[in-house]
Amino acid sequence: MILKKCTISFYSITLMMVILFCSCESNFKEVQKINFSEFSPSGEADDLNLKYTDSGFIKSILISPKMLDYASVTYPFTEFPKGIQVTLFESNGKKTFVTSNYAVSYKATSVIDLQGNVVISNEFGQKLETEQLFFDQKNNWFYTENKFKFTDPKGVSYGEGIDFSKDFKVVNSQKISGEIEQSQ
Repeated sequence: MILKKCTISFYSITLMMVILFCSCESNFKEVQKINFSEFSPSGEADDLNLKYTDSGFIKSILISPKMLDYASVTYPFTEFPKGIQVTLFESNGKKTFVTSNYAVSYKATSVIDLQGNVVISNEFGQKLETEQLFFDQKNNWFYTENKFKFTDPKGVSYGEGIDFSKDFKVVNSQKISGEIEQSQ
């Protein structure tokens, strides 16, 4: 009889311990979530077609399937998780085209980080291809330290590290190789 009482007490205590631990597990997960910083976009847009104008002239057109705006975080940024297509217009009507699989625009620095199959080209047959490219909007300047392929009507060159103006008039490259036709 004493053995049965001990067995019943043992099972009762075990059941109470299991219930106690299960209730603590749920509470522990809630405590873990307190230290986890999660933020969500303050704005969201699908099938975006944005035209930027200045003094009545179109300066750029940005097309993207998805835009997420994080304007209310400490360091605000805008994310384009499904890529972008941008057309930049010069004052003389010349165009520069930019595409990438992903992009982030940082508001404080005015720098855009383009990633994944980045291609920048113009109407004159100049084209640069790389995996990551930064665009400094204040200075209209592109740059990367990654490998790149630059195609020009005069030839093709490869390298690692390049910076250039958005109209390709000024190009500074490092570690470059390839064949380019020299003009006489």
